[in-house]
Amino acid sequence: MVFGPPQDPILYSFPSPNNLIDALASFVIKVQKDSIEKKGRFTIALSGGSLPKQLNSLIGKPGLKWDLWHVYYADERAVPLDHPDSNHKLCSDVFYSKVPIPVQNIHPIDPNYLDDLDELSDAYEQELIREFAMKDSARYPVFDLILLGMGPDGHTASLFPGHELLSEEDRWVAWIDDAPKPPPRRITLTYLVINHAARVAFVAAGAEKADTLHTVLDKPEEGLPASRVRPASPGQVFWFVDDAASSKVQYQRAQFKL
Repeated sequence: MVFGPPQDPILYSFPSPNNLIDALASFVIKVQKDSIEKKGRFTIALSGGSLPKQLNSLIGKPGLKWDLWHVYYADERAVPLDHPDSNHKLCSDVFYSKVPIPVQNIHPIDPNYLDDLDELSDAYEQELIREFAMKDSARYPVFDLILLGMGPDGHTASLFPGHELLSEEDRWVAWIDDAPKPPPRRITLTYLVINHAARVAFVAAGAEKADTLHTVLDKPEEGLPASRVRPASPGQVFWFVDDAASSKVQYQRAQFKL
């Protein structure tokens, strides 16, 4: 695949969080369908927060082929898989337990390496190599979809403002032991992976996100981590937000349609 310059983000804004979630579900179903028709599988990376619960809107919808889903994490906390802080536990409790994704198609961190962040991130990078480099012969992993949230400081995944990981140019998966919000020890996909995805979709709702979203979309030169998510063409970044979150944004909105 030949990658070109990033395309401008596409912003979808909806009257309510429920409208947002319904549109996101339709989007995920369409991306899944296109990916399976093209490659015979659907690769997705999830972050934590409210995103896993929002995916519950997919339950019972027609056209979903759960057996062909391959699920990874955009970031994960360096805690046991059953720990309350684990993104994997959250996803298991609110999403995986309700849908028939084969357990072998869900790719958590290896808990045997929790005491060594370098080993932990290396092991997760090997998971990506097995899925992408061996199957696709790709120089970089090309996820069909990466779903991300955005913190009030503009961080996404575990890429935080001002942190040295923002300039990581070699590793697909990197570790951080000084995250400014607990728990401090984490691993995260780097921009090398995020910015080679076919699609990245951010989800942000609520008036408390308004100032940050304004900065990310209207002042990208400030370099907040979320604004640095700009997949190389033909990749595309989408923002799914509600009107409260976009209330201060001047960036042009698009009409949602599939």
